[in-house]
Amino acid sequence: MTSAANAGYPQTGRILFASLIGTAVEFYDFYIYATAASLVFGPLFFPSSSPSAQLLAAYASFGLAFVARPVGAVFFGHFGDRIGRKSTLVASLMIMGGSTMAIAFLPTYAMAGWIAPLLLCILRFGQGFGLGGEWGGAALLAVENAPPGWAARFGMFPQLGAPVGFIAANGLFLLLGLLLTPAEFQAWGWRLPFLASVFLVSLGLWVRLRLTETPAFAAALAEAPPPRVPLLELLRHHPRQTIGGTFAVVACFAIFYLATAFALGYGTTNLGYSRTIFLEVQLGAILFMAIGIVAAGYLSDRFDPRRVLMSGCVGTIGAGFLLSPMMGSGSLMIIFLFLSLALLLMGFAYGPLGAWLPSLFPARVRYTGASTAFNIGGILGGALAPILAQALAERGGLPFVGAYLGVAALISLIALAPLRRR
Repeated sequence: MTSAANAGYPQTGRILFASLIGTAVEFYDFYIYATAASLVFGPLFFPSSSPSAQLLAAYASFGLAFVARPVGAVFFGHFGDRIGRKSTLVASLMIMGGSTMAIAFLPTYAMAGWIAPLLLCILRFGQGFGLGGEWGGAALLAVENAPPGWAARFGMFPQLGAPVGFIAANGLFLLLGLLLTPAEFQAWGWRLPFLASVFLVSLGLWVRLRLTETPAFAAALAEAPPPRVPLLELLRHHPRQTIGGTFAVVACFAIFYLATAFALGYGTTNLGYSRTIFLEVQLGAILFMAIGIVAAGYLSDRFDPRRVLMSGCVGTIGAGFLLSPMMGSGSLMIIFLFLSLALLLMGFAYGPLGAWLPSLFPARVRYTGASTAFNIGGILGGALAPILAQALAERGGLPFVGAYLGVAALISLIALAPLRRR
């Protein structure tokens, strides 16, 4: 870092670490659910009909959190814009982490019947509710403390929490796959990643409780009282930015969950690869997502976050054409190359969002605006992605999945075109 970025260190380092570790913890929680849904939740928590139907039911429970995320975004955004970023971020982390840890103790369908999937869905809703307030607050924590000209590079730290959380989650599942037999993993081993989240949540809380409030929020309070209902002010005065920001994030969610949750389920069922082998492939590919995020952060500060996001969407459209021939090639190396390319492009469609989305809104409604747009976009781009992709693959094959990805990226590209930062 330069002297500008180092100003106020170690507070600056603590801020960046808190924005990264918080989203890493939250995305770890989210990813272990996605992985478990792809691997074991179908037969464990849902009635027996067919493996495909059970997988779709597990994906549906996975998508439930995306419905909860906008609810959490409005709830936490309300308090984040009224009482501050710090306390709101602590609360969101506790709710998400508590819901995740509780999943480790759930009975299965064989033990408790219909109560088991009901409890699973309630806790999944809690995960999404907590995450609804997490990303927006973490992004604001970073960019509202950034020195001039560093917003995108500071804003990329919450985004880097995504690959960090993914590596931690899938790395742990991979380790369990190596140490446990399939029967042991199915019986009790899948619970360990959910139980382990308590250590990560404790680390995140320890860091965040030591933070101070952001300068932008303090300045907004000094200028005028906080809005009574931030959501109403957002919808009344900033509808174009909210709608445009929502559709702008569709591409990053779609490409990520197709390259992770869907690819894992498809690779281990339809393509017949072992869980261990495919997790190794994904762990290698996710490093390219981190590379893409860092590159996009530097390019966004040099040029413009919107242009970098648009370039990521254009590349994602191209990835849609490559999905079928590469995923269906029968070569694990070619599949790895596709997943690496897809996640690299995801870095460009995701990395600049930490700086770009908050820049659309004034500080007094920024938490609500960024969180609402990001999480509603998550429903459109992420909640349906594994479900629709699995259904499309079974009915029309991988070309239909590629077309789905291309359309999602085109939607974001169109939404980005007219929007500029404040």
